[in-house]
Amino acid sequence: MPTDPPPSSYRAAAATPSAAVDVSLRPPVFTEFVGQAKVKDVLLMRQQAALQREDVLDHVLLSGPPGLGKTTLANIIATTAGSKIHTTSGPQIEKAGDLAGILTNLQKGDVLFIDEIHRLHPAIEEYLYPAMEDYKLDIIIDSGPNARSIQLPLPRFTMVGATTRAGMLTAPLRSRFRINLRFHYYSIDDLAAIILRSASLLAIAIEPEGAREIAARSRGTPRHANNLLLHARDFAQVRAGGTITREVADAALTMIEVDHDGLDEMDKRILEAIIHKFDGGPVGLNSVGVAVGEDASTIEEVHEPFLIMQGFLKRTPRGREALPAAYAKIGAPPPRPRPASPGQPELGL
Repeated sequence: MPTDPPPSSYRAAAATPSAAVDVSLRPPVFTEFVGQAKVKDVLLMRQQAALQREDVLDHVLLSGPPGLGKTTLANIIATTAGSKIHTTSGPQIEKAGDLAGILTNLQKGDVLFIDEIHRLHPAIEEYLYPAMEDYKLDIIIDSGPNARSIQLPLPRFTMVGATTRAGMLTAPLRSRFRINLRFHYYSIDDLAAIILRSASLLAIAIEPEGAREIAARSRGTPRHANNLLLHARDFAQVRAGGTITREVADAALTMIEVDHDGLDEMDKRILEAIIHKFDGGPVGLNSVGVAVGEDASTIEEVHEPFLIMQGFLKRTPRGREALPAAYAKIGAPPPRPRPASPGQPELGL
């Protein structure tokens, strides 16, 4: 049976299958970056002031959950300054020589971006302090009685550190970042705008209501929103004529068990385990991990923040505890009131 031809936007993408892969979804300038208004405003003002003084931007620490745009903003900082960005991560810098090699290759005004900076080895941090404050690098040559220190001058540069665990940074390192900014989860309106922009870049036919449906299930995270958009694109291409409507988006995300609150299969398994296997908690994170077959650190970093933000879980000194919204979510009877233990009131966080 003949079918209607796909929309022109879909035909354009199909004609060049590698085009979508080559297109970067990262916005290149501040004006195209959607959301995080306070972070963007502070960075833009500080960078404009530095450029007017013909100086470099102060060191910047960006913290917040993964997928919110920290790496993107680091690249925008370098682009706005007309300089080069050098990218590495905390685990990649294993010894002082690795850091020295990176620092000595910097030019004036360059941006050094260190992702997951909280995972730097403490000994490496010691080399960063004079580099960040005085733009000097102290290198120890030889060892024992023949050891001597050589000081190398460094050009003025901007270090941008990104972390998902700001509390794990040492106080001396954190204090050397003069600009400290935290990212927050995105609103549905901002995510819908991001999805429409990505769809335009990838030549995906999508209706505004389809974009909002995806945005509402994206856990407040642009990276997650773009991943869901690509799944909806493929679903629409194969099963729905190529256009992502609200109904198509709903069917596509239901297929991978992402519900209307943005919870996926593992999120619901975590809630079910805490409620059914541990009587609603409190229960330790390791016990939850064993019950659902997932690493405890993955639960803590990937799933738990969203469940807490949505009011399904809470952390207590004795472990994780399911809240009434979690019982309603999985269709379990509401929790019975817990009598307080005599002489042992529960401590707050």
